[in-house]
Amino acid sequence: MGYSLNPDQTAELLNRLAEDYRIYAPKRFPKQGRYSDTDIIRYDRIQTPDEIVWDQKSDYPAKEVISPIQQALFYFTEDEYRESKKAKKPVLLLARPCDITAQLVQEKIYAENGGFKDLYYDRVHNKVKFAVMDCGGGDDTCFCVSMGSNKPENYSLAFKFDENGLKAEVSDDCFADYFDGMPEDDFTPEFVEENELKVTIPDLSDRDVRLALKSHPMWKEFDKRCISCGSCTVACSTCTCFTTRDICYGDNPEVGERRRVTASCQVAGFDQMAGQREIRSTAGDRMRYKILHKFHDHKARFGDRHMCVGCGRCTHMCPEFISISATVNKMADAVDEIKASLADGGNHVE
Repeated sequence: MGYSLNPDQTAELLNRLAEDYRIYAPKRFPKQGRYSDTDIIRYDRIQTPDEIVWDQKSDYPAKEVISPIQQALFYFTEDEYRESKKAKKPVLLLARPCDITAQLVQEKIYAENGGFKDLYYDRVHNKVKFAVMDCGGGDDTCFCVSMGSNKPENYSLAFKFDENGLKAEVSDDCFADYFDGMPEDDFTPEFVEENELKVTIPDLSDRDVRLALKSHPMWKEFDKRCISCGSCTVACSTCTCFTTRDICYGDNPEVGERRRVTASCQVAGFDQMAGQREIRSTAGDRMRYKILHKFHDHKARFGDRHMCVGCGRCTHMCPEFISISATVNKMADAVDEIKASLADGGNHVE
């Protein structure tokens, strides 16, 4: 069922939904950007339609609502500990198609990883309903069509905002009552069919090709370019790496809380082992690990899709202007080079 609402009716709809749901959507935070006098857009709880940024991609992904950058796991004293409380009110999350598709990846890692379910992810995710927002094709860093994340399936509502109000489609019957008395319209959401940016993902099924690719000189370029700040993975829609940190209250080290804190495989020391040994000690090694994980390892393990959804936020947030799409395309060229060399009986590319 489709609907067409004017601005007043849109505000009324959100008020109805807010009685039963915590509503999250892209929201602008003035003068909180990376540079002086710049804004930042991230997902946060909203109260009115005016707060929703519907015509611009957010700087950070929707995953922050379900798996926050910092999250209390439990509280402890000298004698006992108590699990952090879970929210009782469910969430309605207004998100872009790529962000909704990204949750399929998050589920695989948090909820289906070897039969183990992450309690803290699962208890939030189970309370979330998705409303897909029209994105209008994204920007020049998006390549969702190449990654197959342009048409989400697991959403309850579809919204298209403009200056005249809101067009909506109800896919989940549990939301039908909220639209009682609203003007009906023949609205069906349209999804991006083609991006300005296209990415070629190489076939890495051959083990010899993968081994040769790991030692390819293309990765050494990042030893000079990447500063290992981790901005790309914090802005990523699907990255799940974290560490834990104990926060002590006052001067008593026996009283406090344990938090889960987002971590990044791109930061030096992330994989440091006993004896101070690092498996990936250079920026190029870490970049190779990230790219191969996104565009081979995850799919090889779980069998359904690549980890990257083509949102382009990592490219947008990188202070060194490293483009993930350009890197993947360069990797595809390297694979072609390696396959040609192997076919000619040559050695691995050095």
